[in-house]
Amino acid sequence: MPVSVRLDEETEELLKETSRLLGITKTKVIRESIKQYCSPLIKEKKQTLYGFIKERIDKWPGSGRGDLAIRHEEILREMLKEKHRRRS
Repeated sequence: MPVSVRLDEETEELLKETSRLLGITKTKVIRESIKQYCSPLIKEKKQTLYGFIKERIDKWPGSGRGDLAIRHEEILREMLKEKHRRRS
C-alpha cells in the first residue's frame, strides 16, 4: 500500500546514509524501522481486560469510602448541608 511521508532534511539525510551503508533501499530501511519501533509498543500496550480495568482503578482510586452505595442518600444530604453552611 503506498504511503507518502514528508521528511525534514536531517531525517532524509539519515535515511539516505543508512540505506547506503546497509546497501538496501530506503523503502526497506523505512519498513524495518517501523517494524522495530511499532512492534514492541503494540505488545506493551495490548492488555487483558483485567489489566485494562486495574490500570484505570489505580489511576482513579475513588473516594476511599466503602459505604457510598449503601449510604449514598445520607452522604449526599450531609454534603449539601455542608455546602449550604459554607455559603451562609
